Amino acid sequence: MKILVLTWEFPPRIVGGIARHVAELYPELVKLGHEIHLMTVEFGQAPLYEVVDGIHVHRVPVAPANDFFHWVVNFNESMGHHGAKLMLEDGPFDIIHAHDWLVGDAAIALKHNFKVPLVATIHATEHGRHNGIHNDIQQYIDGKEKLLAYNAWRVIVCTDYMRREVEGALQTPWNKIDVIYNGIRPEKKRRQDFDAINFRRQFAEDGESIVYYVGRMTYEKGVSVLLNAAPKVLWEMGGRVKFVMIGGGNVDHLKRQAWDLGIWDKCYFTGFMSDEPLDKFQTIADCAVFPSLYEPFGIVALESFAARVPVVVSDTGGLPEVVQHTKTGIVTWTNNPDSLAWGILEVLKNPGYKQWLIDNAYEDLERRFNWYKLAQQTENVYTQVMQERSRVVWL
Repeated sequence: MKILVLTWEFPPRIVGGIARHVAELYPELVKLGHEIHLMTVEFGQAPLYEVVDGIHVHRVPVAPANDFFHWVVNFNESMGHHGAKLMLEDGPFDIIHAHDWLVGDAAIALKHNFKVPLVATIHATEHGRHNGIHNDIQQYIDGKEKLLAYNAWRVIVCTDYMRREVEGALQTPWNKIDVIYNGIRPEKKRRQDFDAINFRRQFAEDGESIVYYVGRMTYEKGVSVLLNAAPKVLWEMGGRVKFVMIGGGNVDHLKRQAWDLGIWDKCYFTGFMSDEPLDKFQTIADCAVFPSLYEPFGIVALESFAARVPVVVSDTGGLPEVVQHTKTGIVTWTNNPDSLAWGILEVLKNPGYKQWLIDNAYEDLERRFNWYKLAQQTENVYTQVMQERSRVVWL
């Protein structure tokens, strides 16, 4: 099959989890014999066209805009023009695959103009992020998500939780939605030879356990819940714990919270950390914590599995599907600092149990989160759409 993929992020442009998803899924589809053309946004010095892991990557220029939403309009217009050129010159294409609402307008236009069936992956919803729709901006995004889901022949989501959310929030029929997990390449968390003792001392004193969070510093990620749990953990562990917060963004309010809780000297806000030092860091850390208030999936949990770090998560969204409680990690109550503290202490106080969780989690990567298997599931969706398309007269 020949697939045209639309995504607003692709390495080296990385905004969130979509970049990792598309960069790791589509090389596996190439191995299965499919021709993949991927359109995304121009970024820095990255070539406007290149072949990456067998994927034909097309980066389109975007006219400057005064705000994000006008930029999205300009981006879709550019993507629509370039997509039409590809369809005419390199077509025919069998499937258009759009990732989230930001590329929806271009994807829908290409679908109707060239009568090519559209598959959409909905990675998250505006309704889920904000626990409802509360203002005009959220309503606008929600409308775009509904329009994309409506126009898609089939909709792919990453967890059973997201299937329920898309059915309810976007009014998408249950039997139109397929669940395909996100995955990871375990080998990307490569073991490195380095001076681990001195590297570790950059973050914590000898004898201190390292508990960390990595991700975006947004409200929905629940970092404030981790800070509220920290005093209880410190009390139980005799103060021998360092909490490391890894991620960019405005953290002034979180730093104030740490100060007010009296744990400032036990917290370290690193800012953004690139992959190489993060890989090193995870080899010397004792516990990864993801206390999200909303989380459709949680790729960060898989990355911790691959790095052989035990994980403690909240029971929101798709996290309880990804992390099996007391088998591959600890699942705690959402927005409950006492429950989160309990989960962290279960890991820190029980070395044998901690190693058992690590071993189980690593084995689960191959069983449920292998990209080649997930690519085969995606291929099955494409095949179903193609078979149904062949029986339809598209007027």
